[in-house]
Amino acid sequence: MNFEHKVVWIIGASSGIGLGLVKAFAAQKARLIISSRDSAALTAVAEQLEGHTTCTVLPADMTDHPGLAQIAEHAISAYGHIDIVIHSAGVGQRSAAIDTQLPVYRRLMELNFFGPLTLTQHLLPHFRKQGHGHVVAVSSMSGLMGFPLRSGYVASKHALKGYFETLQVEHTLDNFYVTIVSPGRIKTGLSLSALTGNGTPYDKMDKGQLHGIPVNECAHRILKAISKKKKHVIIARSERLLYWLRMLIPPAYYRIARKRGLADQQ
Repeated sequence: MNFEHKVVWIIGASSGIGLGLVKAFAAQKARLIISSRDSAALTAVAEQLEGHTTCTVLPADMTDHPGLAQIAEHAISAYGHIDIVIHSAGVGQRSAAIDTQLPVYRRLMELNFFGPLTLTQHLLPHFRKQGHGHVVAVSSMSGLMGFPLRSGYVASKHALKGYFETLQVEHTLDNFYVTIVSPGRIKTGLSLSALTGNGTPYDKMDKGQLHGIPVNECAHRILKAISKKKKHVIIARSERLLYWLRMLIPPAYYRIARKRGLADQQ
Protein backbone atom coordinates (compact mmCIF):
# COMPACT_ATOMS: atom_id res chain seq x y z
CA MET A 1 0.00 0.00 0.00
CA ASN A 2 1.21 3.48 -0.80
CA PHE A 3 -0.94 6.50 0.03
CA GLU A 4 1.89 9.00 0.42
CA HIS A 5 0.77 12.51 -0.60
CA LYS A 6 -2.75 11.29 -1.43
CA VAL A 7 -5.45 13.69 -0.24
CA VAL A 8 -7.81 11.70 1.98
CA TRP A 9 -10.95 13.19 3.48
CA ILE A 10 -12.23 11.18 6.46
CA ILE A 11 -15.69 11.99 7.79
CA GLY A 12 -16.38 10.74 11.31
CA ALA A 13 -12.69 11.18 12.10
CA SER A 14 -12.89 11.98 15.81
CA SER A 15 -13.72 8.50 17.08
CA GLY A 16 -14.21 4.82 16.27
CA ILE A 17 -13.29 3.45 12.86
CA GLY A 18 -12.84 6.96 11.50
CA LEU A 19 -10.15 7.76 14.06
CA GLY A 20 -8.48 4.43 13.34
CA LEU A 21 -8.38 5.35 9.66
CA VAL A 22 -6.86 8.75 10.45
CA LYS A 23 -3.98 7.08 12.27
CA ALA A 24 -3.51 4.46 9.55
CA PHE A 25 -3.41 7.03 6.73
CA ALA A 26 -1.14 9.33 8.77
CA ALA A 27 1.34 6.47 9.05
CA GLN A 28 1.23 6.29 5.25
CA LYS A 29 2.03 10.04 5.00
CA ALA A 30 -1.27 10.86 3.33
CA ARG A 31 -2.48 14.45 3.40
CA LEU A 32 -5.58 14.45 5.58
CA ILE A 33 -8.82 16.35 5.91
CA ILE A 34 -10.65 15.30 9.06
CA SER A 35 -14.31 16.02 9.75
CA SER A 36 -16.93 15.44 12.42
CA ARG A 37 -19.27 17.59 14.50
CA ASP A 38 -16.85 17.63 17.45
CA SER A 39 -14.45 20.50 16.71
CA ALA A 40 -12.53 20.11 19.96
CA ALA A 41 -11.95 16.39 19.38
CA LEU A 42 -10.79 17.06 15.80
CA THR A 43 -8.31 19.67 17.02
CA ALA A 44 -6.93 17.18 19.56
CA VAL A 45 -6.51 14.58 16.81
CA ALA A 46 -4.75 17.08 14.55
CA GLU A 47 -2.35 18.02 17.36
CA GLN A 48 -1.39 14.37 17.76
CA LEU A 49 -0.50 14.23 14.06
CA GLU A 50 1.80 17.26 14.09
CA GLY A 51 5.20 16.33 12.70
CA HIS A 52 3.83 13.15 11.11
CA THR A 53 1.70 14.41 8.23
CA THR A 54 -0.32 17.36 6.95
CA CYS A 55 -3.80 17.60 8.44
CA THR A 56 -6.67 20.04 7.85
CA VAL A 57 -9.51 20.24 10.37
CA LEU A 58 -12.92 20.73 8.79
CA PRO A 59 -15.86 20.48 11.22
CA ALA A 60 -19.03 19.26 9.56
CA ASP A 61 -22.52 18.23 10.60
CA MET A 62 -23.64 15.48 8.22
CA THR A 63 -27.28 16.13 9.08
CA ASP A 64 -27.03 19.73 7.83
CA HIS A 65 -27.67 18.66 4.26
CA PRO A 66 -28.03 22.18 2.74
CA GLY A 67 -24.64 23.12 4.19
CA LEU A 68 -22.77 20.15 2.74
CA ALA A 69 -22.22 21.80 -0.65
CA GLN A 70 -20.11 24.50 1.00
CA ILE A 71 -18.32 21.90 3.15
CA ALA A 72 -17.38 20.02 -0.02
CA GLU A 73 -16.00 23.22 -1.55
CA HIS A 74 -13.91 23.89 1.56
CA ALA A 75 -12.55 20.34 1.47
CA ILE A 76 -11.54 20.62 -2.19
CA SER A 77 -9.87 23.99 -1.62
CA ALA A 78 -7.77 22.65 1.29
CA TYR A 79 -5.27 21.00 -1.09
CA GLY A 80 -6.79 21.79 -4.48
CA HIS A 81 -8.32 18.35 -4.95
CA ILE A 82 -9.48 15.18 -3.19
CA ASP A 83 -8.29 11.69 -4.05
CA ILE A 84 -10.26 9.63 -1.52
CA VAL A 85 -13.30 10.43 0.61
CA ILE A 86 -14.33 8.04 3.39
CA HIS A 87 -17.78 8.11 4.94
CA SER A 88 -17.39 6.67 8.43
CA ALA A 89 -19.71 8.95 10.44
CA GLY A 90 -22.78 7.28 11.82
CA VAL A 91 -24.95 6.49 14.81
CA GLY A 92 -26.23 3.13 16.06
CA GLN A 93 -29.52 2.03 17.58
CA ARG A 94 -30.60 -0.15 20.50
CA SER A 95 -34.40 -0.34 20.63
CA ALA A 96 -37.17 -2.63 19.44
CA ALA A 97 -39.14 -1.39 16.45
CA ILE A 98 -42.37 -1.22 18.44
CA ASP A 99 -40.69 1.07 21.01
CA THR A 100 -38.93 3.39 18.54
CA GLN A 101 -40.32 6.84 17.86
CA LEU A 102 -40.45 8.12 14.28
CA PRO A 103 -38.00 11.03 14.85
CA VAL A 104 -35.36 8.45 15.83
CA TYR A 105 -35.77 6.73 12.46
CA ARG A 106 -35.41 10.06 10.72
CA ARG A 107 -32.25 10.86 12.66
CA LEU A 108 -30.71 7.52 11.73
CA MET A 109 -31.51 7.97 8.04
CA GLU A 110 -30.33 11.58 7.93
CA LEU A 111 -26.91 10.82 9.40
CA ASN A 112 -26.22 7.29 8.17
CA PHE A 113 -27.70 7.58 4.67
CA PHE A 114 -28.67 11.04 3.45
CA GLY A 115 -25.45 12.64 4.73
CA PRO A 116 -23.07 10.39 2.74
CA LEU A 117 -25.39 10.45 -0.27
CA THR A 118 -25.63 14.26 -0.32
CA LEU A 119 -21.90 14.82 0.09
CA THR A 120 -21.05 12.26 -2.59
CA GLN A 121 -23.46 13.95 -5.01
CA HIS A 122 -21.58 17.21 -4.48
CA LEU A 123 -18.20 15.53 -5.07
CA LEU A 124 -19.04 13.59 -8.23
CA PRO A 125 -18.54 16.62 -10.55
CA HIS A 126 -15.12 17.19 -8.94
CA PHE A 127 -14.08 13.59 -9.57
CA ARG A 128 -15.29 13.81 -13.16
CA LYS A 129 -13.36 17.04 -13.76
CA GLN A 130 -10.07 15.79 -12.30
CA GLY A 131 -10.37 12.38 -13.96
CA HIS A 132 -10.11 10.19 -10.87
CA GLY A 133 -11.45 9.61 -7.37
CA HIS A 134 -12.34 6.99 -4.80
CA VAL A 135 -15.36 6.94 -2.46
CA VAL A 136 -15.40 4.60 0.52
CA ALA A 137 -18.67 3.93 2.35
CA VAL A 138 -18.36 2.34 5.77
CA SER A 139 -21.60 0.40 5.99
CA SER A 140 -22.09 -2.59 8.30
CA MET A 141 -22.95 -6.28 8.38
CA SER A 142 -26.32 -4.80 9.32
CA GLY A 143 -26.45 -3.54 5.75
CA LEU A 144 -26.54 -7.16 4.61
CA MET A 145 -29.08 -8.67 7.01
CA GLY A 146 -31.51 -7.84 9.79
CA PHE A 147 -30.59 -7.94 13.47
CA PRO A 148 -32.67 -7.34 16.64
CA LEU A 149 -33.00 -3.87 18.18
CA ARG A 150 -31.51 -2.16 15.12
CA SER A 151 -34.44 -1.70 12.73
CA GLY A 152 -33.63 1.91 11.81
CA TYR A 153 -29.87 1.36 11.78
CA VAL A 154 -30.28 -1.71 9.56
CA ALA A 155 -32.58 0.23 7.22
CA SER A 156 -30.08 3.10 6.91
CA LYS A 157 -27.19 0.73 6.19
CA HIS A 158 -29.22 -1.23 3.61
CA ALA A 159 -29.99 2.09 1.92
CA LEU A 160 -26.33 3.12 2.04
CA LYS A 161 -25.21 -0.11 0.42
CA GLY A 162 -27.96 0.17 -2.18
CA TYR A 163 -26.95 3.67 -3.24
CA PHE A 164 -23.21 3.00 -3.47
CA GLU A 165 -23.65 -0.39 -5.12
CA THR A 166 -25.82 1.25 -7.77
CA LEU A 167 -23.18 3.94 -8.21
CA GLN A 168 -20.63 1.18 -8.83
CA VAL A 169 -22.84 -0.26 -11.56
CA GLU A 170 -23.94 2.89 -13.37
CA HIS A 171 -21.10 5.42 -13.24
CA THR A 172 -19.08 6.21 -16.36
CA LEU A 173 -16.32 8.26 -14.73
CA ASP A 174 -12.72 7.43 -15.62
CA ASN A 175 -10.52 6.06 -12.84
CA PHE A 176 -13.34 6.36 -10.33
CA TYR A 177 -13.84 3.66 -7.69
CA VAL A 178 -16.35 2.91 -4.94
CA THR A 179 -15.54 0.60 -2.04
CA ILE A 180 -18.27 -0.57 0.35
CA VAL A 181 -17.05 -1.76 3.76
CA SER A 182 -19.23 -4.06 5.86
CA PRO A 183 -17.76 -4.36 9.37
CA GLY A 184 -19.16 -6.68 12.00
CA ARG A 185 -18.52 -5.98 15.65
CA ILE A 186 -15.55 -3.63 15.98
CA LYS A 187 -14.28 -2.54 19.41
CA THR A 188 -15.60 1.03 19.34
CA GLY A 189 -18.06 3.07 21.38
CA LEU A 190 -20.85 2.61 18.82
CA SER A 191 -23.25 1.06 21.35
CA LEU A 192 -22.54 3.80 23.91
CA SER A 193 -23.82 6.52 21.59
CA ALA A 194 -26.53 4.37 19.98
CA LEU A 195 -30.04 5.82 20.05
CA THR A 196 -32.76 4.27 22.16
CA GLY A 197 -36.44 4.38 21.28
CA ASN A 198 -36.91 7.95 22.49
CA GLY A 199 -33.62 9.22 21.04
CA THR A 200 -31.49 9.24 24.20
CA PRO A 201 -28.09 7.49 24.15
CA TYR A 202 -28.01 3.80 25.08
CA ASP A 203 -24.83 4.49 27.10
CA LYS A 204 -23.88 0.83 27.55
CA MET A 205 -21.14 -1.27 25.99
CA ASP A 206 -22.47 -4.37 24.24
CA LYS A 207 -20.69 -7.60 25.06
CA GLY A 208 -20.10 -8.22 21.37
CA GLN A 209 -18.77 -4.69 20.87
CA LEU A 210 -16.44 -5.00 23.84
CA HIS A 211 -14.82 -8.12 22.39
CA GLY A 212 -14.95 -6.98 18.79
CA ILE A 213 -12.18 -6.71 16.22
CA PRO A 214 -9.57 -4.08 17.26
CA VAL A 215 -9.99 -0.76 15.46
CA ASN A 216 -6.42 -0.72 14.14
CA GLU A 217 -6.93 -4.13 12.53
CA CYS A 218 -10.17 -2.95 10.93
CA ALA A 219 -8.49 0.21 9.63
CA HIS A 220 -5.58 -1.76 8.15
CA ARG A 221 -7.98 -4.03 6.27
CA ILE A 222 -9.89 -1.04 4.93
CA LEU A 223 -6.69 0.53 3.62
CA LYS A 224 -5.80 -2.76 1.98
CA ALA A 225 -9.23 -2.92 0.30
CA ILE A 226 -8.87 0.67 -0.94
CA SER A 227 -5.40 -0.07 -2.28
CA LYS A 228 -6.76 -3.07 -4.20
CA LYS A 229 -9.79 -1.04 -5.35
CA LYS A 230 -12.16 -3.68 -4.03
CA LYS A 231 -15.86 -3.12 -4.53
CA HIS A 232 -16.88 -4.75 -1.25
CA VAL A 233 -15.05 -6.00 1.81
CA ILE A 234 -16.47 -7.79 4.86
CA ILE A 235 -14.54 -7.33 8.12
CA ALA A 236 -16.15 -9.67 10.61
CA ARG A 237 -15.83 -12.83 12.67
CA SER A 238 -18.94 -14.81 13.62
CA GLU A 239 -21.20 -12.30 11.84
CA ARG A 240 -19.79 -13.58 8.56
CA LEU A 241 -21.09 -17.06 9.42
CA LEU A 242 -24.50 -15.61 10.26
CA TYR A 243 -24.53 -13.92 6.86
CA TRP A 244 -23.91 -17.22 5.11
CA LEU A 245 -26.57 -18.92 7.21
CA ARG A 246 -29.05 -16.30 6.03
CA MET A 247 -28.43 -17.28 2.43
CA LEU A 248 -28.02 -21.06 2.88
CA ILE A 249 -30.15 -22.02 5.91
CA PRO A 250 -32.63 -19.17 6.57
CA PRO A 251 -34.45 -20.81 9.53
CA ALA A 252 -31.14 -21.16 11.40
CA TYR A 253 -30.30 -17.53 10.66
CA TYR A 254 -33.58 -16.24 12.10
CA ARG A 255 -33.26 -18.37 15.22
CA ILE A 256 -29.61 -17.53 15.94
CA ALA A 257 -29.85 -13.82 15.04
CA ARG A 258 -32.81 -13.37 17.38
CA LYS A 259 -31.09 -15.18 20.23
CA ARG A 260 -27.72 -13.45 19.85
CA GLY A 261 -29.15 -10.00 19.29
CA LEU A 262 -31.27 -10.11 22.42
CA ALA A 263 -28.49 -11.70 24.49
CA ASP A 264 -26.28 -8.67 23.80
CA GLN A 265 -28.53 -6.52 25.91
CA GLN A 266 -28.51 -8.74 29.00
